[in-house]
Amino acid sequence: MKQALIYIGMLLLVISCGQNRDRLHTGDLLFQAGKNTEMTGAITAATGEEGPLNFSHVGIAVVGGGADSVLEATTDCGVRLTVLAEFLGRSAKIDGHPAVVAMRLKDTAGIAAAVRRARSFLGVPYDYSFRPGREKLYCSELVWESYRAENGTPLFTARPMNFRAADGTLPQFWADLFDQLGEQVPEGLPGTNPNDMAREELLEEVYRYF
Repeated sequence: MKQALIYIGMLLLVISCGQNRDRLHTGDLLFQAGKNTEMTGAITAATGEEGPLNFSHVGIAVVGGGADSVLEATTDCGVRLTVLAEFLGRSAKIDGHPAVVAMRLKDTAGIAAAVRRARSFLGVPYDYSFRPGREKLYCSELVWESYRAENGTPLFTARPMNFRAADGTLPQFWADLFDQLGEQVPEGLPGTNPNDMAREELLEEVYRYF
C-alpha cells in the first residue's frame, strides 16, 4: 500500500511537471524549501527571515530532452543532473505541494551560456567548506559561478557569509561540521545563499509549485 501511494505521488508530480512546462524555461532558477533536516535548519537559521518560506537550496532548470531536469549541487552527489520530479518530491510541502519557486533573469540574453557553464561543472564534488573556488561547489555557488556577464563578472552578489542564528549563536550542525573538517567556520568570507539570491533585483518570479 505504501509503495502504491509513493507511485501515485510521483505520477502526480510528473503530470504536474508536464502541465507546467510552458511556464518553466531552461535556465530558470528553482528555489527550494527543503524538508526539515539538521542542515536545512542550520542554513535557514543563518540566512532566513521571518515569514512562511525560507529557501535552503537552489538548482537550475533544464527543460526538454525527454525529461525536465535540474542542474544542482547536492551533498551526496556533488554537481549532478536530477529529474525534476525527484527534485520536487524531496521538497518541503505547502498544502501538499512542493515548496519550490521558479525565478528567471529579467535579462535573458546570457542564460544559454550560463547553462552551458553549469553543465561544465557536472561531477564536481560538494563544497562542505563553503569557501570560494571552483574545485568544489555548494548549491548557490554553482549558480554564482555559472551566471556571468559577457565580461565574466558574476551576475549575483557575493556577500560576507553568516553562519550564526538570529540570536548570535552558532548552530550545533555548523560547529560539528567544521570541527570534523578541521577548519575554521568561514564567517565573513564572501559567499552566497539561496535566500539572498532569491531577493536579487535581477530576478523575477515566474511560477510557484504550491
